[in-house]
Amino acid sequence: MASRSSPRMLLQSPPKPRRTRIRVLIALDSRMDCQLLQDALRRFRQQFEIVACAVSKTDILHSFSRGNVDVALIDADLEDGRMAGLEILPHLSASYQRTPVVVLFDAWQDDLILHAFRAGAKGVFCRSEDKLDMLRRCINSVHAGQVWASSGQMQLLLTGLRGAAPIRAASLPGMNLLAARETEVANLVAEGFPNQEIALKLGISVHTVSNYLFRIYNKLGVSGRVELVIYILKRRDAQAAAI
Repeated sequence: MASRSSPRMLLQSPPKPRRTRIRVLIALDSRMDCQLLQDALRRFRQQFEIVACAVSKTDILHSFSRGNVDVALIDADLEDGRMAGLEILPHLSASYQRTPVVVLFDAWQDDLILHAFRAGAKGVFCRSEDKLDMLRRCINSVHAGQVWASSGQMQLLLTGLRGAAPIRAASLPGMNLLAARETEVANLVAEGFPNQEIALKLGISVHTVSNYLFRIYNKLGVSGRVELVIYILKRRDAQAAAI
């Protein structure tokens, strides 16, 4: 089982412009459950606007097509059946890359957590923990471009993806495209430092760190911070194997 330690904000990406309220889609396995969660989130109505509730993959796609979803909370199980929420993730990730998805689970299972992140989720949350304020923080975090997971779950993700198909060092030439300062920033990200600490270590502003990251992502062809960390770890593993 994955660690049940309290989730924290990890692997911060460059922030996105904030709206007055975050527009949230709720997708659960029944209308009643959707209504209950919607009622609970009304406590934070100054922060969130529930724009739609869905119980099926068709409902979710219809809601996304409207273009008014900032964050989607999607249960692993839907009215369509078990794991239907996980099944739709690759499509959402491919077609709506800018809309973060948090997958809701009834209980933690390592293989499902790993599957969710691999399929494009930006966060995972266990409904059985029943911590509404933690869910509020989760929504705010993924909307700001961060990944939401416990330290144990993030280690599970990195370990799982590092153990994927081996890559030869020669197939990862992108780091050679980085300038010296960009390489420093990329390596500090891989060591787990947030933007603020990277800025302090290098004597530059947080804004400058964000600019470096945008350039790094473009040069390496990665979509964000998580992929950058995995990219660097795989490159290090490949280099070590070649020695």
